[in-house]
Amino acid sequence: MSVHRSAQTAAVVIAALAAAVALAAGCDIARKPPGGKASDPGGGAASETIRTVSFINYVYDDIPPLEGESLRMIRDRFRIQIKPRFVPQSDYTSKLSVLMASGTIPDVVSLKDLDSNFFNWAKQGAFLPLDDYYDKYPTLKQVPAHIRDQFYVNGHIYGIPRYYPNQYTFVIVLRKDWLDRLKLPVPTSYEELKRTALAFTKDDPDGNGKADTYGMALSQDIGPDYNAGAYWAADAWYHKNGDGDFVPGLIGPGRREVIQMLADLYKEGAVTKDFAVLNWAQGNKEFYGGKAGIFIGTPRGMSETYMESLLNANPNAQFAFVEPFEAPDGSRGYTSQSGFLGITALSSELARDPDKVKQIMAVIDFGRMFIPPAERKPNNPDYDWRLGGLGSGYFVDSKGTLTFTKPAEGKIPSSYLFDSFMWAPGDEANQYSAYYQNPKLKELTAGLERMFVKYKDKTYINPARGIVTPTRSQKETELVKYVLAEQTKMIVGQRPVAEWDAMVKEWMDRGGADLIKEVNEAIRQRGP
Repeated sequence: MSVHRSAQTAAVVIAALAAAVALAAGCDIARKPPGGKASDPGGGAASETIRTVSFINYVYDDIPPLEGESLRMIRDRFRIQIKPRFVPQSDYTSKLSVLMASGTIPDVVSLKDLDSNFFNWAKQGAFLPLDDYYDKYPTLKQVPAHIRDQFYVNGHIYGIPRYYPNQYTFVIVLRKDWLDRLKLPVPTSYEELKRTALAFTKDDPDGNGKADTYGMALSQDIGPDYNAGAYWAADAWYHKNGDGDFVPGLIGPGRREVIQMLADLYKEGAVTKDFAVLNWAQGNKEFYGGKAGIFIGTPRGMSETYMESLLNANPNAQFAFVEPFEAPDGSRGYTSQSGFLGITALSSELARDPDKVKQIMAVIDFGRMFIPPAERKPNNPDYDWRLGGLGSGYFVDSKGTLTFTKPAEGKIPSSYLFDSFMWAPGDEANQYSAYYQNPKLKELTAGLERMFVKYKDKTYINPARGIVTPTRSQKETELVKYVLAEQTKMIVGQRPVAEWDAMVKEWMDRGGADLIKEVNEAIRQRGP
């Protein structure tokens, strides 16, 4: 479903909502001095020399000031003086590339993506190997191997991932009130899903006597992909070809099944008619406007505004979701995500000053330390410190509503931390569902959280995760664009699905064969 904020903004909003919930429950809202007595930052840093640390990071919102109260708080607590440089995210990659090429590398470098730049800079010796630190710091020890191994270059780890849910992906969601009216069960297969979509189109599921509903909401680039498990996922390298090599799900047999279903439904008017020219927001509105009965959902980042618009027009609307379908090979589970959003790397020049590295790592580990939602209250010294102190960095009114000072005021220390994304011990520990205000959205997302716990051990680890190759960097976007265009033609009847193998060959000839070869070579080098 629609996500309207950047990842960093969403993280701040989630923290705010957590605090608001706690405060509304009656916790102390008296003015608290920022940075009072709190947990030890690690390694006895308080007794060490103050060292200056240069830092470059990207921002999505207003740029914080380069000096002020928050930087003083960090200096007093961790004995380091951060000299930050903030760059708008839209210009970050190009400006960072120029800086790295100049040889003037900051002590701490943020990277937006795991791309060729990261690997090239690591190979050139720009970054500090971090293998030993993964064994010493609690929040780094928590990083699963399948996430950590994406940062290996020539046998060493050169990056620290910033937290992002690993398991939570998009799940097919349906109007349960429509299912109930038509006495239909929640689908457990694509055949049942197809029948449901047709019933939503032809059998008046809202009971208003008008032919004004249909099955599945869709938008350009065939979004969402409506996978009900790794077997059908477009982005999972799940299937293998005749040579035993993994191939992208976008050209696999599971994807073909989904495209065939969408083509059949399109003929019956059960899919958004003009989806090929609708953007993502417009596709969302087909579901939230009450026209379509099938879309997607996920525990994190759902839009309360969209949900409220649907419920205002359809107050009796209820929602259900599918559990992963059983695949032909007997598997049943969703695909893991990359497990991170952004990277922190350290300059290789720091090898000369291990004590400085120790102090930097103490700050990184603190910023990543997970505080359970129930403990995110002003009387938690670490939580209160991160936000600059109640009455200084954030405020609470008589109704328990929480507001932050603006980033440009520089009063929130977490804005300056090298990594402020708390590393959850499991996706479910975030309790995203608790932060939604709308009861029905809260109920839906809580159910999704429980479902992901149920299938946690069956999550498919995508073997192509984090792999960067020349063809992948240079041609994958073009290859994906070509396949989506051809599959769109198949859905609307301009090209028969029977020509699937011909489409795959065309894709292979355009560079897909090289992509498969290079990615599989990298998979074999990395190991299981």
